Amino acid sequence: MSSAPQLDIDRVAKLARIALTAEERATFAQQLGSVLHHTEQLSKVDVTGIEPSAHAFAVHNVWAEDVAGPALPVAQALRNAPAQRDHMVVVPKVVE
Repeated sequence: MSSAPQLDIDRVAKLARIALTAEERATFAQQLGSVLHHTEQLSKVDVTGIEPSAHAFAVHNVWAEDVAGPALPVAQALRNAPAQRDHMVVVPKVVE
């Protein structure tokens, strides 16, 4: 499939801040043209009577109840810490 005539692959590459060789330009132009062709087919779908939605399914409150539970033992919490002191993880100083 050839790329769309209105497709400016150099502008797309500039926006993406990538340098393309001539071979990459041709490959990406063909691939992007193919993607755009497939998305154009969506405009042919009859959506009369279908309300716009942000999700495919109704979304209700999906948050779990915030309930305090048993704490993790200190020894288990510090098990993978590379360095520890006084029941705390030791990290490099970042502010002088």
